[in-house]
Amino acid sequence: MNKNYYAILMAGGVGSRFWPVSTTDFPKQFHDMLGSGETLIQKTFSRLSKLIPMENILILTNERYNHLVLQQLPMVKQEQVLLEPAMRNTAPCILYASLKIQKQNPEAVMVVAPSDHWIEDEDAFSRNIQQCFDFCEKENVLMTLGIEPTFPNTGFGYIEFDKSDANPIKKVNQFREKPDYETAKAFLDAGNFLWNGGIFIWSVKSITAAFEKFQPQMNALFKQGSESYNTSNEKQFIEQNYPDAENVSIDYAVMEKASNVFVLPATFDWNDLGTWGSLHDKLDKDDNNNTVVNATVILENASNNIIRSEAKKLVVIDGLDDYIIVDNENVLMIYPKSKEQDIKRITDAANKL
Repeated sequence: MNKNYYAILMAGGVGSRFWPVSTTDFPKQFHDMLGSGETLIQKTFSRLSKLIPMENILILTNERYNHLVLQQLPMVKQEQVLLEPAMRNTAPCILYASLKIQKQNPEAVMVVAPSDHWIEDEDAFSRNIQQCFDFCEKENVLMTLGIEPTFPNTGFGYIEFDKSDANPIKKVNQFREKPDYETAKAFLDAGNFLWNGGIFIWSVKSITAAFEKFQPQMNALFKQGSESYNTSNEKQFIEQNYPDAENVSIDYAVMEKASNVFVLPATFDWNDLGTWGSLHDKLDKDDNNNTVVNATVILENASNNIIRSEAKKLVVIDGLDDYIIVDNENVLMIYPKSKEQDIKRITDAANKL
């Protein structure tokens, strides 16, 4: 294991589109969404620890999830769990973690990875990260892994790379916002567009320099805590100052402004597991394209459904096609898969009841 390798595991999201399983108090990264026997954060930590020393994996999460992280990752020490006292998107927490790592090891290279994604070929993932680490150790670059698009998805941002670049690692021309369907089709036809999967790789020198250049106010705020990082005073500094940071993503704050951005097209299957439909796509199905998680089922005239319940409950369905059926404690949801983008709105309405 290379002691210069670090990871920042992003585990602060709520995953509201997976309601009623994912809730504000118990979001999806802490659930076994795949029925595999491991939660998503456990699978992600295990995947990263094949390449990165366990003690060099930092978990960024909200204060309210501290106990869940320590419960599900018992090999992690409290000082590896970085607690956000306020929700401020991805840029402030990445800067905070990077300054901590820089103080500990100025030669560090790191990967920033979401805790709730599905990656099947973990060996290919490790090879891709290793390739990025090797590049970032030699060059002053900011890197991302791009996902080869398989259809014109309108739910992802896209990365446009230089079509004339024959190297495995491509120079990024620009980041593109989530497109409409026709634009997404044009991206696929062009052949030099990748999905933005939110996985970033860089040296601690490159990312801290980028924050200094593009986010001087945020950088100054967090640099005030330099003396306190990795000491008993860190918690107090963060609690007092973190809420003053701008609420902005790493994409807007740094990646879209920088000129030294490169992308490696990933060689592994990937799914962001953003919706029940995307989960349905990745799980085993019966002859009628139904996916079942945990439940025991009797299905008649039922097709294209995803069915999830707790504790092996018997679920009987007749006459449903293309539905999400989720039974979770005190909520039963039977909802058309075609309207799954509305689940976030339903979640907000349910929270007001």
